[in-house]
Amino acid sequence: MRIALVTPYCYPSTRGNAVTVERIASGLRERGHGVRIYSLEAFQDRRETPSGIRAFGPDVIHGFHAFVSGDLVVAEAAEARVPALVTITGTDINHDLFDSERREKVVEVLKGAQGVVAFHESIQEKLLREVPELHGRVRVIRQTVACDGKEDDHHAQWGLDSRHIVFFFPAGIRRVKNLPFCVPPLLRLQVSYPNLRALYAGPIVEEEEGKHLLGLLAGNEWARYLGEVPHKVICSMLRVVDVVVNSSFSEGGMSNAVLEAMSRGVAVLASDIEGNRSIIVDEVDGLLFTSEDDFERKAERLIVDPDLRRRLGRHAKSKIEREFSRERELDAYEQLYRDLRGRSGD
Repeated sequence: MRIALVTPYCYPSTRGNAVTVERIASGLRERGHGVRIYSLEAFQDRRETPSGIRAFGPDVIHGFHAFVSGDLVVAEAAEARVPALVTITGTDINHDLFDSERREKVVEVLKGAQGVVAFHESIQEKLLREVPELHGRVRVIRQTVACDGKEDDHHAQWGLDSRHIVFFFPAGIRRVKNLPFCVPPLLRLQVSYPNLRALYAGPIVEEEEGKHLLGLLAGNEWARYLGEVPHKVICSMLRVVDVVVNSSFSEGGMSNAVLEAMSRGVAVLASDIEGNRSIIVDEVDGLLFTSEDDFERKAERLIVDPDLRRRLGRHAKSKIEREFSRERELDAYEQLYRDLRGRSGD
């Protein structure tokens, strides 16, 4: 098949959509499909994107992020008389669908697509409550992991050694990721546990949120903002950090950062939200927190108890190997593309 993937951002960006699209594209290419990625950030004029898609002649056009790329995907698929598929993101399902200025566009896009992908059953249920007309068109395909990184001496690079307990925050800096939330409790803990260190890695997506976070970190030698770090480096960093934190207000199903940490056997401390609960069982393969005090208590447990970190990491890695097969993800996309082509009469 010839598959066009349309995304707001593309690899090597570390944004969630970019990592997901690159993983899917590389897997489909390995299986012999012709795949091209069309990133909207690559074109100053969005009108350039359709001409590239038309020249490619795809059998299906698959867009990621209904509000940002969905209208283009639906329009171009109709013009080419091929199926349009839209993957709904966290911003779509948790924010844009409930924004009075954006809801109409998101709903129109989803109704115009022949298929919709959600990353988890809870997201599917939420979507169908809001747009019941989509019954029969939404398919759940869970996220998986592709996280390979070479060994690097990150400890030496950042002045760390084996005594340090490193909390790692791999996320773009924007309000929904809620990164400033964790700084005050970590600052209190650092007084009692001077071996505590915090690393932040990700692009500043929202300038005001970036200023807020960097202002909180300023003057604290135990915490460091590394800027946007390539995905392969993120994966190699997971070999040397002790805890990965996800403090998001919301996720569109499954966080790539959480899945990647779990796949490497790293303990995860995550906000108790729908998306994180879809991956983590509290106290079994990760810890979930509900408040600042709860975060501080559970972070302290992870600092003082290396056996807890190892146990959570071991169970997390086992879960990823057991339940989040990359082959199963690719099988699901291939079947969905075939089903959509069959419905369109190809």
